[in-house]
Amino acid sequence: MSKQLLRCGTGIGANIAEAVCAISEKDFLAKFYIAFKECSETQYWLDLLYETSYLNEQEYRSISDDCSELRKLLSSITKTIKDKGNRKKNEVKGNS
Repeated sequence: MSKQLLRCGTGIGANIAEAVCAISEKDFLAKFYIAFKECSETQYWLDLLYETSYLNEQEYRSISDDCSELRKLLSSITKTIKDKGNRKKNEVKGNS
């Protein structure tokens, strides 16, 4: 379980780093969405590690709270980018 946590936890940062070098807005959004999904998976593994007593309550709360804040941030970023992309599409359709 801890190895799974390490993989998905580090996958968040790796996908954000890839997004910085994205070749398009669509690619940028895809990388941030994958980071969001990795963050959700990280929370799953944290929950399991806590439930099986690998993490004490203080450790769990600290890491889980950070993970939750990061997930909210990633969700906001992906929503903003999607909304921006939808507005652009509507502008193009309106100008055609």
